[in-house]
Amino acid sequence: MEERILLTKEGVAKLEAEREKLINVDRPIIIEELQAARAQGDLSENADYDAARDKQAALEDRIKEVTYMLDHYTLIDEKKGGIKTVSLGATVTLLDLEDEIETTYTIVGSIESDPDKNKISNEAPLAKKIEGKKVGDVVTIDTDGYQYKVQVIKIERK
Repeated sequence: MEERILLTKEGVAKLEAEREKLINVDRPIIIEELQAARAQGDLSENADYDAARDKQAALEDRIKEVTYMLDHYTLIDEKKGGIKTVSLGATVTLLDLEDEIETTYTIVGSIESDPDKNKISNEAPLAKKIEGKKVGDVVTIDTDGYQYKVQVIKIERK
């Protein structure tokens, strides 16, 4: 079964830009480094050559990885406006019922997850617990033995 890679339009654009940079900027630089290291002579004990080869291998692996993701992604529905239940692509505002703090999260695929920007993976425990919930629903979240309750305040697509 083929892996489903969930991406937003922004995520697709970022991966396309990364692949473009890897191929058209980073790869030529590494090729120059390899040529300069080869020019030093004996390759059997040439640390610069070995380092350049390692960089080249890592670069080629990343190009393959990004290309695979771009070839096998499913676009997350990002239609703007209100929606009735929490789902992939939704931006959800939750109220922590213990400390009365509101936090807004966007639910994205695991590739685009960025907790520092409140983008959580659809595979994260919080996202799984609130999936399918409606405004006003209260959900109990368990994390490492700690329980807290959140209420869904707002659901939208931005």
